[in-house]
Amino acid sequence: MIGTETLLAFLIVTATTSIVPGPSMMFVMGQAIWRGPRSGWAALMGMQVGYFVWWAFAALGLGALASAYPLAFRLLAIAGVAYLAWLGFKAIRHSFHADEDEGDAPSRKVSNHAFRDGIAVAIGNPKSLVYMVAIIPPFVDPERSVPMQIVVLAVVALVADLVIGWLYIAAGKRLARLMERAATRVWIDRGIGIVFILIAIAILVDLMGTQI
Repeated sequence: MIGTETLLAFLIVTATTSIVPGPSMMFVMGQAIWRGPRSGWAALMGMQVGYFVWWAFAALGLGALASAYPLAFRLLAIAGVAYLAWLGFKAIRHSFHADEDEGDAPSRKVSNHAFRDGIAVAIGNPKSLVYMVAIIPPFVDPERSVPMQIVVLAVVALVADLVIGWLYIAAGKRLARLMERAATRVWIDRGIGIVFILIAIAILVDLMGTQI
């Protein structure tokens, strides 16, 4: 249903977005550091439940949009490509100022209710909505069953998130210190930036090869 190259590109995108220590993964790490691995896993699984809500909305909303307004869906996909490229340029630009962020510890608020708060973190994170609206459409073929394609993408994203979440839980404080070093962030930002731009170009070429 979804080509191998498309799945691989999506896996790279979703994995790199999870690797970057945003609010969600830092919350997971915080639970693992202060309350142990079990709390870290509880937070991680709670977030997957929260993400499921967003995926369900994406399957219903994007599926309806693709059926009713195929041109609008195609334009949304192109906008998603532009967003990916912008993320890439933003990451590269940020790499030249990574030293300015050194010493600013990310938020790792600890909680006694890791699973419940994990759900709230996923649903309340505005990046979740941007992720669904901007990043998903470029990887979906509107001429096929959109909901089924989103189910496949959701499974891929779930597996990637669990694997990377496990790394954060296992690494704990060591990974936290590593990710806060300016030198490390420089190369991570540049690598992610290049990957996003290359994937955006590849998807755009593919979209331009189809009839709008």
